[in-house]
Amino acid sequence: MNERNLLDRWKDALKGVLAGGLTGIALGLGGFFLAEHPRTYAMGLVMFLLVPVAAGFAITTVTQKLEWAATAALLATIASLALLIATRMETPLCAVLVFPFLLVGLMIGVGIGYLLQRIMAKRAGSSTTFTSVVLLSMPLLILLGHRVELSTLTHPRREIVTSTIRLPAAPSQVWDDLRSFDSLAGRKPLLMYIGLPIPVRCVMEGSGPGAKRTCYFNHGYIQETVIEWSPPNTMLLAIDRTNMPGRHWLGFEDAKYELRWDGSETVLTRSTTIISNLYPAWYWRPFERWGVESEHAYIFGDLARRISPPASPAH
Repeated sequence: MNERNLLDRWKDALKGVLAGGLTGIALGLGGFFLAEHPRTYAMGLVMFLLVPVAAGFAITTVTQKLEWAATAALLATIASLALLIATRMETPLCAVLVFPFLLVGLMIGVGIGYLLQRIMAKRAGSSTTFTSVVLLSMPLLILLGHRVELSTLTHPRREIVTSTIRLPAAPSQVWDDLRSFDSLAGRKPLLMYIGLPIPVRCVMEGSGPGAKRTCYFNHGYIQETVIEWSPPNTMLLAIDRTNMPGRHWLGFEDAKYELRWDGSETVLTRSTTIISNLYPAWYWRPFERWGVESEHAYIFGDLARRISPPASPAH
C-alpha cells in the first residue's frame, strides 16, 4: 500500500512538472517572438523580466505545488534555450549569458504565484476558472508590455571598445600583418570555448580607401570597406555586412587600428564600435565588452606570436 502511494505521488509529481514545464516553454517561446522589436530584434525588460515572471506565475498556477513549480521552471528554461539553439535562432553563448537572468525572473514568478495560491486557498472559488484566466491573460500581458516598451527600443546603444598592445616591431611590419593574414593561432579566451566566434583569417582586396577586407570566422564572416587609410599609422574600416549564426542582437559599425612608434616598440590600439539592441544596459554591457575584448586579445595574441623581436644591431 505504501509502495502504491509512493508510486502515485511520483506520477502526480511527474504530471505536474511536465504540465508546468510545457506551460513555461509555450510562454517562454511565445514571449520570445512577441517581445522582440520587428525591425531591430531589440529586446529589453519585457523579454528578460516580464516574460519569465509571467511564465513562472503560470507554471505555479498549473502545477499547484511549490517544489513542482521550481523544477518545472528550471526544465522550461533549459528546454526553451535548447530549442532556440537547435533551430539556430540563438547561440550557446547567448543562452549561457541569459540563463541566470531568465531563471531569476522565473523564480520570482513562481514565488508570486505560490503566495497568490495561498491567498486563494483561503477563499471559496473555482481553481479551474482561476487557472484558465491566468493562462489566457499572460500572453496578453506580455503583448501589452511589448507595445509599451517599443518606443524605448528604437535607438540601439553604441559603444566603443578599445584594446592596446605593445609589439617589438616597426609599425610598417605590424601594418602588413594587420591588412590580411592566412591563419590565426592565438590563445583562445574563455568565451571562445562556449560559442564566441573565432577569427580564422582575413583577406584584403586592394589598398587605400574603398579596398575590401573579408574576415572569416569558424562560423560566418564579416565584410569590411576601408574608409580611412594612412599607412603605417591608421586604418579605419566600416562594417558592411555581418553573416553570423543567431539573431544579431549585437552589431558592428566599424573597426579602427592605430599604430604609434614610441622609440622601441609599436603601440597598437584596436577600437571597435558596436551596436547593441539588448537592455538593460547594466546587465549586457559588461558581457558585450568582454566579448569584443576577447576578440581583440585573440588577434593581438596571434600578432605577438608572428612578430619576432628585432635583431640586435651588428657592431
